[in-house]
Amino acid sequence: MADPKGFLNHGREVAETRPVGERVQDWNEVYVPGSLLPIISKQASRCMDCGIPFCHNGCPLGNLIPEWNDYAYREDWSAASERLHATNNFPEFTGRLCPAPCEAACVLGINQPAVTIKNVEVSIIDKAWETGDVAPQAPERLSGKTVAVIGSGPAGLAAAQQLTRAGHTVAVYERADRIGGLLRYGIPEFKMEKRHINRRIEQMRAEGTKFRTGVEIGRDIDAAKLRKRYDAVVVAAGATTARDLPVPGRELKGVYQAMEYLPLANKVQEGDYVTTPVSAEGKHVVVIGGGDTGADCVGTAHRQGAASVTQLEIMPRPGEDRAPGQPWPTFPMLYKVTSAHEEGGERVYSVSTTHFEGDEDGNVQFLHLVEVAFVDGKLTPKPGTERRIPAQLVTLAMGFTGTDRDNGLVDQFGLDLDERGNVARDGEFQTNVPGVFVAGDAGRGQSLIVWAIAEGRSAARGVDRFLTGASDLPSPIRPTDRSLTV
Repeated sequence: MADPKGFLNHGREVAETRPVGERVQDWNEVYVPGSLLPIISKQASRCMDCGIPFCHNGCPLGNLIPEWNDYAYREDWSAASERLHATNNFPEFTGRLCPAPCEAACVLGINQPAVTIKNVEVSIIDKAWETGDVAPQAPERLSGKTVAVIGSGPAGLAAAQQLTRAGHTVAVYERADRIGGLLRYGIPEFKMEKRHINRRIEQMRAEGTKFRTGVEIGRDIDAAKLRKRYDAVVVAAGATTARDLPVPGRELKGVYQAMEYLPLANKVQEGDYVTTPVSAEGKHVVVIGGGDTGADCVGTAHRQGAASVTQLEIMPRPGEDRAPGQPWPTFPMLYKVTSAHEEGGERVYSVSTTHFEGDEDGNVQFLHLVEVAFVDGKLTPKPGTERRIPAQLVTLAMGFTGTDRDNGLVDQFGLDLDERGNVARDGEFQTNVPGVFVAGDAGRGQSLIVWAIAEGRSAARGVDRFLTGASDLPSPIRPTDRSLTV
């Protein structure tokens, strides 16, 4: 145990953010560099090393949280890094991007603010990179088996790294021009600088993983032919079919899916553009969708110099404390103020878009909405609440409905889908096609980064067993496992 009285002696302190006026002028991460290390030992000491650590239940990776909290408290960074990597391939990703269901399940959180698990995690991994504790782990011998991984998001990268370390020859196919999937082009730079992805890719290259960018399976290479070239295939293509908003005026110029808008801003940071082809500069921006992707659009619009930013959510505003029907240790629906929301803009709840209004040139100018309320369990418009708001750039951030069907990958493989439109798989993460496995959002549906990594690790075990008859690789979850919610 770290400090038996740590949770009594110290309150919760989180990473310090840079002033709003400073950070909206650049695209660097919002946190003050180096602000965590002076406080992180005390924060790690608040971990109680519970008899039953429910943080393990909250985390699908099964992270050994009390153990690396203890090492962080003692400032034994090498041991902390070893424990961290024992269950998580990419803690620098989860430590920055995961909404931390582990903290929602923290036993201390029953009657106090939870342990800052995410902050401890990111402190450990950043220190590990600084001290050289993160090194390539090349396999001692090769199996002679080959694996193709389709998609380079967190699920695909986790599966590829696990299988490479098991001795298989792995090639990762990515349809974009750079590796990383939505980590690369869906997550803004101010939430995670892409140097964190780049150095993991270099580690994986040193271990033996091969990467093929700008290759879309289904269009550039026939999926059935790919299956013949490899001993096994892992489909980790994500759930990239965005939910649309079929209302009058949707066709107007200036209405975009979030994943049409955000990648262009990231490409500016990569040096592909001097200025983004779709900019919020000087415009009244409306973001439809109240989740994390919507918040990413809000923060991006602020940095592009939007005249105003309004975020719309059809559901009621969540409370700031756990509702009676969302007891500990479930992951509660709470009102969150992200760094993007701290930077300005308006958030409007319980409203639904009825239509868009444009000018004579076909550019969107206004968004018409109506307030809604639950009536007999259904969201119903409230008469007399219709109004319009300025909208010269609209982003749709309403989630995703399944994996891409248009590129032919699903049909060329002959994959079965489940009732939700995801690729069906068995208990080993194998599809109906022998030797073809699925991991991440393509099989689970839209989910969190921590679940994607857990899926990649678990699918890797299934592939390893398929190729060799047995496997020592860990499998933290089953395909049917779900978040601890009510």
